Parts: sequence; C-alpha cells; structure tokens
Amino acid sequence: MIVRFGYVAMSTVIDNASPSKTMTLKTFNGIADREAAIRKLETIAGDNLHNTLRLLRHNVGNDIQVYRFSSKLIPLATHESLSDWNPFEALREPFTAVGKYVKEHGLRVSFHPDHFTVLSTPRPEVLKSSIRDLNHHVAMFDAMGLDGRAKNNIHVGGAYGDKPSAGARFRENVTALPERIKQRLTFENDDKTFNATETLELCEALGIPMVLDIHHQWVNNEGESPAELWRRILATWQTPYAQADSPSDDPLPPKIHASSPKSASDPRGHADHVIVLPLLEFLRSIAPITDRVDVMLEAKLKDGALFALMEDLARYQEDGVEILDGASVHIQP
Repeated sequence: MIVRFGYVAMSTVIDNASPSKTMTLKTFNGIADREAAIRKLETIAGDNLHNTLRLLRHNVGNDIQVYRFSSKLIPLATHESLSDWNPFEALREPFTAVGKYVKEHGLRVSFHPDHFTVLSTPRPEVLKSSIRDLNHHVAMFDAMGLDGRAKNNIHVGGAYGDKPSAGARFRENVTALPERIKQRLTFENDDKTFNATETLELCEALGIPMVLDIHHQWVNNEGESPAELWRRILATWQTPYAQADSPSDDPLPPKIHASSPKSASDPRGHADHVIVLPLLEFLRSIAPITDRVDVMLEAKLKDGALFALMEDLARYQEDGVEILDGASVHIQP
C-alpha cells in the first residue's frame, strides 16, 4: 500500500509564509474610504495566495503531494456586510497561478471549512450562512480552475439534544444542496458528537466519501476499532461524488486524518508530533485491502511534524516499511 502524507495550511519550516493573514471587521470599518478598505482586503488576499504558492513550491521540493489550503485566503469574504463585494476578479491572476501549479504537479488539495459551517443545525440563519460558506469554498476552487477531485471536508455538526433528529436534518440539508457543492464534499467523524459509525452511515446514505479521523475515532467510538470500519469506508470512495472528474485509470485515493493526543489529561487535543506506532499499526491493518491512501497530518508542528514522522518511519525499513521519497512510503501488511 502506498501512503502519501500531507499537512495543514501553515508551515513551521518556512518563515514569513502565512496564507492566513487577515483584517478584522472593526479595522475594515475604521477605514473611512470603503473602496480603499476593499483594496486593502484584496492586497492581503493577494499576499495569502502568494504565500500559498510559496508553500506549494516548498511541498513539491520535499515530495509533499497532499496539502490543505487555509480557508482564510480572503479576509471577510463571507461577511454579510460585504455581500456586494466580489473579490475574484481582482484576484484572478494569483488564484490562477495557484491552480496551475497544483495541476502541473498533480497535487491533492482540499479545504476544511471551519466549525461554523454546520448542516445539522435547526436554525435557518445558520444553515443559510453555512451554505454561503460552502459556496465560497467552491468558488475558490473554481477560481483556481480545479475540478471535483478537490474537496471540502466538514463534520456532521451538533446533536442539539436529539442526535437522531440532527442526523436526519443533516441528511435532508445535504440532499438539498446544489450538485456543485455535493460533488466537492467529504464528511469526517468528530471527537465528541457524531462518531465514526454514525458518520459512515450518513456517508453511505448520501453517497459522499468519508474521511476517517483515527484520533477522533480513538476517543469517540462504540467499541469498534477503526480497521473494522475500513472496508465500508473504502466503499464510500468509489461513489460518483467521491470520484467526480477522476479518470478511470487514476481514481482518487481515500483520505484519513491522523494526529496524536496532546496528553493524558487532554486526549482530544493535538500534539506537536504524530506518534509513529499507533498510526503504523492502523496502516498495516488496512494494507491488505487498500492500494493507496493519503494521510493528512493534523499535528501542531505541521510540515515539521511530517518530516519528523518520515524519520521515525525510516526506522522500520526492515519491518515492512519502504521509504519512497520525502513524504510517502510503501507499507507491507
């Protein structure tokens, strides 16, 4: 099984390369000239996209093919007070440059809209805001010229005191979404509310692929091991929504999230690094039925944690782990 590792948004190795520079609404409103304030927002967004391209070059130079974009590329982009602003024309060139680089190097990229994007909500205004946010993320992919292989990963959301009703509401709201949003979606189990089994059932019902977070599953489960669910999870990556725009000879691999507990007193928090053995044991358990898998590391040290994990994996080369390059391995069952 070939495993590619990636990281989230920020680098702890490259200096001054934040793709998430922002401006508060208070600062925006403090600029008397609204057009000047909007130009400032567009300048910040341009810097974020420039740094994103820098990070992608860093990734390619280190064989990292899996990367999650920052959702904060355009400050205040979905704020209601700026609903009349369309930033994409001003940012056409940097978005195009990022997308071109992704396509030229065959990178796998994604977004993870924040926890305010909730499709299980009983509140119409929150649902409206969530759909607006998903539309914005799709628009960023479109501006990059990226097809349906680039995904937006979200959690199911809150239970609101009645998990069966929240799950039914989530299913109803997802079903009603435009196709352009649905073909970009993946769903992830969380560490407190909708566990892996519950999330998987929704994915199966909706035809949406599931991103298994093995750390979340360890702290929120029904007694099952993550490997016990894997065959069903793997099947969700064979649906039309999962493989949107994928050629038959290059299907999109399943993706998982991996991190390690911060401490015994904070088992849900993410540590700086990823402990190699629990992850390796899981990967070995799924290798007999899996050709490829992409692993998004959610460690606090980002790419630094990825490089450290590769060093740790290299110590197992006599035990079924083959280092393929700077960010991928071949694992024997």
